[in-house]
Amino acid sequence: MKVVEFFKQKQMDFQQSNAELRAMLEPMIKDWSQLVNARFQNTLNNPWMSLFSPVEEEKVFAEKAKKPLVMSAQTQEMFDELQSQLGLENFVGQWQLIDQDCINQFAQVTGDNQWLHTDVERAAKESPFKTTIAHGFLTLAMIPTLTESVNPDSNLYPKAKMAINYGLNRVRFPSPVKSNTRVRARSKIITIVPMKRSIEIVSEVTIEIENSKRLACVAETVLRLYFN
Repeated sequence: MKVVEFFKQKQMDFQQSNAELRAMLEPMIKDWSQLVNARFQNTLNNPWMSLFSPVEEEKVFAEKAKKPLVMSAQTQEMFDELQSQLGLENFVGQWQLIDQDCINQFAQVTGDNQWLHTDVERAAKESPFKTTIAHGFLTLAMIPTLTESVNPDSNLYPKAKMAINYGLNRVRFPSPVKSNTRVRARSKIITIVPMKRSIEIVSEVTIEIENSKRLACVAETVLRLYFN
């Protein structure tokens, strides 16, 4: 048999097998589709589902959107003050050393003892950085210290009764931090969301590495300030 004829025959066999498989599966897929539709219709017809009307929900949300937000006097005062800082750098921290002892303690607490972080001799031989590096999450965990948000003598929001760490929107680690390197943080407010008795502040925090153009970390932190 010639090569061309061989491939033509294989193609015909494949097409035939494909057709047979499709013929076998189509009834099963049809039955499954009908079953799903039937169950969905039954769910919609249940008495408890009638309590939920998409149209009514849209009306409720629309009514809420029409109502102006009434903030407490303290919240309004702080919101107006923060508005003037929006988009501006409001903090530059001091340089802080991340040494091997700091890295080892973080590794012990978290259980992340990967040799890139803790084995100095192996890292010197095998790591492309020729030394150990800090965990990315260690760099991230240092944000409260680097931004002095845990320093009672350096309170950026003294009018707030309470400040709560609400989480993070986005985190990146563009460059590793080598052991025995100093880092510092810069911060600017990028979003302010007023609420009745609180304000949500989203800040962009960048962590610089001394004598390097690359950043160790870029994170969007979310802080809730409460006034009453």
